[in-house]
Amino acid sequence: MIQHIVAFCPLPNVANELEQVMQGLAGLVGKVPGFTDFVHGPNIDAEGKTPDYPFGFIATFDNRAALDRYAADPRHQALGGRLVALCEGGAEAITVFDIQVGGPSA
Repeated sequence: MIQHIVAFCPLPNVANELEQVMQGLAGLVGKVPGFTDFVHGPNIDAEGKTPDYPFGFIATFDNRAALDRYAADPRHQALGGRLVALCEGGAEAITVFDIQVGGPSA
């Protein structure tokens, strides 16, 4: 399983548009083969280490091939473009981690 973790800083006053993008991404669960779950929300930054990333999401994929399908999907690409436009600093201000969970997977 792959956890695709995305952290970012939205511009002020974009809550409605951001929610539309998050709902759009959530709507791809099950439509992109191997994309199994999507959660999003504010970063509570309990350890005080990530104040520059007040929001994020986690997308779960069966394996690397599913993550690659998601990355190439035009619906994801369009929503990703909208997300970049809603972030302070654009794409440069978005941090992504792809964590393999539970051992190697193809």
